[in-house]
Amino acid sequence: MMRGISGSRVLLASAVASLLAGCATMDAQDNMAESTPPVSKTTGSDGAPNYASGENWLCLPGRDDACAVDLDAAVIAADGTVTVEEFARATDAKIDCFYVYPTVSLDEGSNSDMVAGPEEMSVIAAQFARFGSQCRTFAPLYRQVTLTHLRARMAQSATEPAAARSGEERDLAYGDVKAAWEEYLAHHNDGRGVILIGHSQGSGMLKRLIAEEVETGAVLSQVIAAYLIGYNVEVPSGAAVGGDFAKMPLCSSAQQTGCLVTFATFADGMVPAQRTLFGRSYKDGVDVACVNPAAPGSDGPAPLDAYFSNLPGEDEGGLWVEGEAITQRFVKIPGVVSGQCADTDGAQFLSVAYNAEAPRKTPSLGSTGSVPALAPIWGLHTIDMHLGIGNLVELAGVQGEAYLDAQ
Repeated sequence: MMRGISGSRVLLASAVASLLAGCATMDAQDNMAESTPPVSKTTGSDGAPNYASGENWLCLPGRDDACAVDLDAAVIAADGTVTVEEFARATDAKIDCFYVYPTVSLDEGSNSDMVAGPEEMSVIAAQFARFGSQCRTFAPLYRQVTLTHLRARMAQSATEPAAARSGEERDLAYGDVKAAWEEYLAHHNDGRGVILIGHSQGSGMLKRLIAEEVETGAVLSQVIAAYLIGYNVEVPSGAAVGGDFAKMPLCSSAQQTGCLVTFATFADGMVPAQRTLFGRSYKDGVDVACVNPAAPGSDGPAPLDAYFSNLPGEDEGGLWVEGEAITQRFVKIPGVVSGQCADTDGAQFLSVAYNAEAPRKTPSLGSTGSVPALAPIWGLHTIDMHLGIGNLVELAGVQGEAYLDAQ
């Protein structure tokens, strides 16, 4: 994942790592009061997490946990009027969602511990809890590769292969995800359809899980869809299947099931750099897959149902109307954000356009912050899920219904 960053770019890379850490911390601030107490590290005889213990899950059905948070959103209309969209959880969901979170841990060391900090709690609220309107929610804690390790990796010479620098750490994290998945199948699934959801490192974990476990077993028929956001999934140029996955195709419509939605976001007019981490394959005849969550199968623009975090101290975010005090944790600005899959200069990505007019302001949140030189490398990575989550939640409902109708 860390291809192409040379020694001369260490300062830029370190700035990105610091920015990601800052985003995790800031996004956690408004969740600390709502967080459940830290979970204890319950392990098996080999020292690995024991996922039979509920303490090793951030979200399980029927609990007051990380998924049971206030998800009401302030909605800013074109005339500046602010209303509140109240969130309602499903009381008898017929499908499941299994989520693996991105790189957020601020723990010291290469792999995180099994104690949930505010950063893990907050990313659940921003990226996953909203799926509770459609499905039962499952989200394991796992010993992920930390932001601390990411920062150290970026400071190393690019002449040392990334796999050699982080293979053991990623294998440890993947082992936890695999164990949690096996526990879910054995004791929670009961033959239900399931959607796999991840972002960044979480998508990488699920990408490996699908290739090594899901596609090789009978459970593939129960997978309603996989949403692997903010991570490269490669397919042969012009093809809907092949490459990273042997059986799971890209979704070509909202009613299709057993398929994949994946994208990495870049601002409109921005082309991923040659040294980008997302949206560009380095293999001949291979593309990075892009499926628009608002219009699967289409290359045209479509409105994105974005939910932006209303973070304290983010005046430059422009997520509110002048003179309006917005207290809701999330903000929507209908009609302002749109996206379309683009294939430009050998890169494939979801191009995101902001079209705000007064009195509404254009959001400026994203991966690059005050370091514009990072935009072609990281795009809008930290808000990939924010930008399309409303569409993904709706898609989960449509695909879930199509799956159930076919049973």
